Amino acid sequence: MQGFNVADFLDALTNTFLLRGALVTAGLAAAGLTGGLLLGLLIALLRSSGYRIPSAIARFYIWFFRGTPLLIQLVMIYSGLPQIGIKFGVVTSVIIALVVNEAAYMAEIMRSGFLAVPAGQQDAAMALGLSRFQTLRRVLLPQVARIILPALGNSVNGLLKATSVTSVISMEELMRRSEMTMQVKFDVLEVFAAAALDYLVLTTLWDQVQRRLERRLDRAHGRAPAVSARDVARMKLEQFSTLKQEI
Repeated sequence: MQGFNVADFLDALTNTFLLRGALVTAGLAAAGLTGGLLLGLLIALLRSSGYRIPSAIARFYIWFFRGTPLLIQLVMIYSGLPQIGIKFGVVTSVIIALVVNEAAYMAEIMRSGFLAVPAGQQDAAMALGLSRFQTLRRVLLPQVARIILPALGNSVNGLLKATSVTSVISMEELMRRSEMTMQVKFDVLEVFAAAALDYLVLTTLWDQVQRRLERRLDRAHGRAPAVSARDVARMKLEQFSTLKQEI
């Protein structure tokens, strides 16, 4: 049995074919994260709404996409939907699968963030005359972002590694290109070791981004647009003064 060859490992590590695959992996993760955050926010808001039917739909969505493997979802989108006349290409199928799967997890992460914000914050914002959208954008989301960032970081790490599943439908990301390289050179251990190191580099880079975001949000926490009791008291005093003048 041939042992581990350092020269072959270094050759795989600097292989531009594999490096381009790592860039594809990073791009897929970024697309999945962006779409997952947006769709996850919508699902979280529906889940927390007081309307019965939208909340039930959101709960079903979370239950289904968290309870079934990403691999099955991917295959159903790529190979199952064409059976009913809906056909997507490889890249589109991969992005859709990553987004809908990630959104289910993001929805629960965001919902936990909203629950962690004191209820008085929303009540005070509404008392100050802010609309629901303004309350969400200026009061709730900045606080939620700071709360959920650690959980978000873990989810992104998982998403980076989950992109390897897309190789089953011939998406040429890092894992698929590693398999293609092994079929040519037969350096199984060396190529897999290089691919593992590439994944470690990607997750480490995200870890650095996450740390910077955490420090930035921590510095801005003192200036967070939370509504204070002083704001509410001032607003009530102004209302009382206006009412007194009208009388």
